[in-house]
Amino acid sequence: MNAKPDFVRIGGLGAVPDALKGAIVAIGNFDGCHRGHQHVFAAARKLAEENSVPCVVLTFEPHPRDVFAPKPMLYRLTDGDAKAELVKALGFDGIAVMEFSRDLAGVEAPDFVARYLIDALDVSAVVVGGDFHFGKGRAGTPGFLKEQGQARGFAVEVVDMLDEGAEPVSSSRVRAALEAGDVAGANALLGYHHFFKGTVVRGDQRGRELGYPTANFAVPETCGLAQGVYAVKARLDGVVFDGVAAYGKPMFDNTKPPFETFIFDFDRDIYGQELEVALLGFIRGQMTFNGLDGLIAQMDHDSTQARIITAQARPLSKLDAALGFVSA
Repeated sequence: MNAKPDFVRIGGLGAVPDALKGAIVAIGNFDGCHRGHQHVFAAARKLAEENSVPCVVLTFEPHPRDVFAPKPMLYRLTDGDAKAELVKALGFDGIAVMEFSRDLAGVEAPDFVARYLIDALDVSAVVVGGDFHFGKGRAGTPGFLKEQGQARGFAVEVVDMLDEGAEPVSSSRVRAALEAGDVAGANALLGYHHFFKGTVVRGDQRGRELGYPTANFAVPETCGLAQGVYAVKARLDGVVFDGVAAYGKPMFDNTKPPFETFIFDFDRDIYGQELEVALLGFIRGQMTFNGLDGLIAQMDHDSTQARIITAQARPLSKLDAALGFVSA
């Protein structure tokens, strides 16, 4: 039996490897790769297995909304790196991350099909969600894509949005949950524990003075995460640690606060290294105290709560287990 080829990530469609040509291709922005997106991914994977061809995700960065805004404004759930990590964990053979620009947005829908789907990818089939549009004026509707497939010899499957509750699972619902501090609700919509990463930088050393030295990294200005204290898993060099983290500094300078993680039972200099953090639970919102003694006492309590939450955490799905932050 042949071994599964290595996962391939390409930054556009200028030179698609032969190993990814003729694939089943799932196309979309897929911010969050939430359970609704996973519905599309599952349909693509099923087709690929039935036809013994590769399975690929085609996505776009930056998000189209940010391209047409005066400046980036959308609270992003997953950048290109995170999408690639999720898609790989789901068992795809590769991901192509196309640069979204005004020029790309101006490509006529038939030209998009010919240039990218036929010439570059030589697709066997395309799978999209029911709300997917592409091309100039968003003229590339799912119906148009089906017509193109029939005319040009590739299959098209349009997957209905996944409903849960009164409305479909969507990136906006996940964002709203995270903005409200509802980590459990956001993770349930995602089907995995929300994660993000950054490069550890030197902070103001205040945590060290309080007995809680933290690993700090910057988050985008558009980050809408609720300010407060979180139980987290932190991954460094492939090793996962338990921890407690804070976002926001209401007692100090709260301008562009970093995300600050206190890693339990850990004492290493990790400045300049990449730290990946998964949110397990929201412990409390930010508070102010009359003095440092009250702050330290609260931090002690937060750490106890975080240790309980991290010890009890279990994977939310096979995808969550494959991501490796939480083990069964």
